[in-house]
Amino acid sequence: MGEAKRLVTQRMVKLRMYPTAQQDCALATQGHAARTLWNVLHEWYTFHAPHRWPSLKQADEAIRQARREIEWLSALPAQACQQVLKQYAQAWRNCWSGSHGRPHFHPRARTRLSVDAPQASALKVGRLNHKWGELNLPLVGRVRFRASRELPGLSRAAPEGRITGARVVREADGWHIVFRCEFTGAPSAPGSHHGPATGIDRGVAVPLATSDPDHPYIQHSPWLHPKEAERLRRLERKANRQQRATRPGQPVSRRRQRTYGQIAELHAREKRRRADWQHKTTTMLTNRYGLIGVERLRVSAMTASARGTADHPGKGVAQKAGLNRAIRREGWSRLQEMLEYKSRERGGVLVPVPAFNTSLRCSACGQVDARNRKSQAVFVCTNPECGYGPVNADVNSAYNIKTDAIRTTSWPRGLASLAALGSRVDGRSVPAWRRRRPRRWLRPNRQPNPYGTA
Repeated sequence: MGEAKRLVTQRMVKLRMYPTAQQDCALATQGHAARTLWNVLHEWYTFHAPHRWPSLKQADEAIRQARREIEWLSALPAQACQQVLKQYAQAWRNCWSGSHGRPHFHPRARTRLSVDAPQASALKVGRLNHKWGELNLPLVGRVRFRASRELPGLSRAAPEGRITGARVVREADGWHIVFRCEFTGAPSAPGSHHGPATGIDRGVAVPLATSDPDHPYIQHSPWLHPKEAERLRRLERKANRQQRATRPGQPVSRRRQRTYGQIAELHAREKRRRADWQHKTTTMLTNRYGLIGVERLRVSAMTASARGTADHPGKGVAQKAGLNRAIRREGWSRLQEMLEYKSRERGGVLVPVPAFNTSLRCSACGQVDARNRKSQAVFVCTNPECGYGPVNADVNSAYNIKTDAIRTTSWPRGLASLAALGSRVDGRSVPAWRRRRPRRWLRPNRQPNPYGTA
């Protein structure tokens, strides 16, 4: 008998690092050296653009020779220099494939410093205790990091796998170490999760509304506390005053840079809290439900500016800008990405469904009418034979999303999710004649009604 096939999952694990003052200076020097090396490579390749480009072997030999002659480049480890070259070559391949734009210069003020450590054997990662860990960085030494998550291969309780490399990144709140890990485990077949089905409606006032009557709302506290939000507003007004006081062409002062740094620290704190809530919430949802339906939204188009042009100016620009900020603050796209890969690992299925009329359709009778939305938060069916409501509009949308997700997914027989097809908010089941398969030729240009009614 051969050995059972193991599933290998690649994932990044990001942890906070606490270098000393001397180590912080060394890491900053390496980060700026890597950024400058990228700019030098870009200048060299664009200079040879009309002619034949140098090969990767020629570029690597030039970098090796420059490390022996240039002092600032010798501060960057040789493996990190090779990684910069690989990333630059990959950037051009992405450009030629059409997935990304052309590579560009990395300015000092708007570039996040990062240094690669591609060799995992040189890191020598170890645990000091259950809270702290330590690793070795080339030309820096042993650096402590906060062991807030388990890394593969460090303890018996850690998941199976190995560390393949790392990258050191400096953000507004300090240095972080991003481990590249490979986790191994038994593969989960799609549909093997026997949990019930649910629909999720993403919003702003209510972050997540589900079709589960036991857990209809999933909310979170504000990402920033009231005092933190007030401090952010004061700093933004201060930065605006400093910008107005600066003459055109005058360099940014150190006081203004310090103000920008304080604003970035608050935004980084907000980002960490949002990511923490999203990870915990998506883990809970994927452990509980076998099928999760979400709306297929184009968030980038939804958050586009309404400013318009000089000839055709937009309307309600300030209100639309506030809505765009609120949508981006919730991180809808990142939430869907987490649900997708976590459902796949647990044997569940994430089904994106069209968002057409999910907020206007009654989850009980299937009638679509704009008058069903009595307000932004209240849904009442106007069909006299139904009279469903009043109910929260987001919960009604979640039930419609769940119904559409089940109908567009082929599930194995015997799963508990099929029993939830005819359920509605108050527990009654939809009649079988409303659950029959719709005739798609009646609505060639519109999303078919899942209840089969005209």
